[in-house]
Amino acid sequence: MDIGNHFDVIVVGAGISGIGAAYHLQTMSPKSSYQILEGRADFGGTWDLFRYPGIRSDSDMHTLGYRFKPWTADKSIADGPRILDYLRETITENSIDKKIRYNQQVTKAQWSSEDSRWSLTVTDKVSDEVKTFTCGYLFMCSGYYSYKQGFTPEFAGVEKFRGKVVHPQQWPQDLDYKNKRVVVIGSGATAMTLVPAMANDVAQITLLQRSPTYVISRPSVDPFAKRMRRIWPKKIAYALTRVENTTKQQELYKLCREAPEGVKSVLIDAVRAELGADFDVDKHFTPTYKPWDQRMCLVPDSDLFVALRSNKAKVVTDTIKTFTETGIQLDSGEHLEADIVVTATGLNLCTLGEMEFVVDSQPVDFAKTWTYKGFAFSGIPNLASSWGYINASWTLRADLTCEYVCRLLHHMRKTKTKACTPTLRNEDQDMPQRNWLEDFSSGYMKRMMHKMPRQGDHEPWINPQNYELDKKMFRKSPVDDGVMQFTK
Repeated sequence: MDIGNHFDVIVVGAGISGIGAAYHLQTMSPKSSYQILEGRADFGGTWDLFRYPGIRSDSDMHTLGYRFKPWTADKSIADGPRILDYLRETITENSIDKKIRYNQQVTKAQWSSEDSRWSLTVTDKVSDEVKTFTCGYLFMCSGYYSYKQGFTPEFAGVEKFRGKVVHPQQWPQDLDYKNKRVVVIGSGATAMTLVPAMANDVAQITLLQRSPTYVISRPSVDPFAKRMRRIWPKKIAYALTRVENTTKQQELYKLCREAPEGVKSVLIDAVRAELGADFDVDKHFTPTYKPWDQRMCLVPDSDLFVALRSNKAKVVTDTIKTFTETGIQLDSGEHLEADIVVTATGLNLCTLGEMEFVVDSQPVDFAKTWTYKGFAFSGIPNLASSWGYINASWTLRADLTCEYVCRLLHHMRKTKTKACTPTLRNEDQDMPQRNWLEDFSSGYMKRMMHKMPRQGDHEPWINPQNYELDKKMFRKSPVDDGVMQFTK
């Protein structure tokens, strides 16, 4: 074994989760040696991968940002380059850059109970050299979707189309859309971002959706944060704004669950106020599902509504019959002329970086495991996976996961144990099986649920989308809880 390639902890991924993991390891588990292995040529994950026009956060940066690093820019709904700057500052200020190895694609992880360690098969994407890294604890921060390609449905006749078809995940940097006719297929956050961002430069742009999504407008500059910064030092102002916005997120989600029709009415009325009486809000902005059955789309400074009101953009709610040489034929009979079609049709979700996992020579099927607090897996030793919220900002849960992993590492060092394995007790054996995520009907989630671990009906075998519950579960519950088995 190459001793230079062994670490107490290996973090896979240098995106927002992996950088946060590095900070927590340095501050909460400083005796643990660690290394970040990143398969791409740079840090940033999502914020480096996606380069389409207008790329931005769909959560406010006071909650998407780290607990430990204040977001100080005026705009709380931030664009991709500014988020990358924030991550770069975090890396530089904490010397995390010295801990990242780029172009290191991890393809396989093998656990040996005899050695109490993971062996990782890693390909250097520059030299093609295959190396082995080993670690005592493996922390997966590789996100939840495939970086290889986005999801595009099979469209009839697409081969006949003479224009360009582009997925936002593979946006060509030399794509010339100026004065072109553009159709954006989709109704999620990416589509809602692209349309207003491109509207001023194209000849015409159409948002083509099969069904509507809930859309909520808010100012890109947070008035509460602005007021707090005038009163308090930046760290205190940031902490207060983070609490305020986190509370609002959780209250809105709870209200959506308890009084969905009332919330729906308020949301739709707000869209009517933006677009006026002549716009068919019932057809284009009134979903058939309840609020937060799918993720809501955030519209900063009403930019989408501004584009629609000015007639620089339009929305069409219909289904596609076939592509033609010059555009898209809809089932209603309407034909949309297009030079460029953007398929903002979603992501391909995956489990743990699309890696192969083996425990004591046995391949791991994560669909046959139970989730432990939403971050670990029954029967799998010394493994954590960072997965954020779908109903709030990703980083809120990522930070909590990091704190708990550091608590685990501290306990293992204190008790001189080498392995920690979530293990079902007798009373857990007959738990009812529930999907890893519940009450969420988005297609990109449904397509993946059969590959995800199961959750039960009681702690710790749950994956709650509840920040207040998670804070208690990660910060207050005992590490040695009778479920996590520690062995020497």
